[in-house]
Amino acid sequence: MSEIVNRVSASQIISINLEEIYPQEDRVIFDLKPFLWQELILKEQDFRQSLKQVDWEIYRNKWVAIQCSVDAIVPTWAFMLVCTYLDPVSKGYSVGDLSILEIMISESVITKFDIESFRDRPIVIKGCSKFPIPLFAYGRMISLLQPVAKSLMFGEPCSTVPLFKKGKS
Repeated sequence: MSEIVNRVSASQIISINLEEIYPQEDRVIFDLKPFLWQELILKEQDFRQSLKQVDWEIYRNKWVAIQCSVDAIVPTWAFMLVCTYLDPVSKGYSVGDLSILEIMISESVITKFDIESFRDRPIVIKGCSKFPIPLFAYGRMISLLQPVAKSLMFGEPCSTVPLFKKGKS
């Protein structure tokens, strides 16, 4: 009787599971709406005073999307001022809705990859996850890996969908 060999574990395929590296801390919204006069206009002096009264600790180690949920006149500097308060306490922040925040988080995680370590290697980007990974992250992985990888696949190492294979030089 011949020995059963697990060809997947013996192969040189690198499996990337974004779920393992993707931050799972809370995502919250900082809405400028409560700081507006009649939900229309931001008054600088009142706004600055109100920000000093905010308990910024509630944002500690959380990802924050800074937005205004009403159609109002809000100058760019107002969003930037909120950033200065969030910077020391939050995990990270972006100006925009939660989908913009997820793109920012994806970019910050993915750009930390040592892309050179994937050179001329077959790569599987794992697809199933319990935590929602934004589509942006998968597209960004392809843009970074395709120039260096031998091949790119999606799915599980035992059952993949081929995406790219480097031609012979």
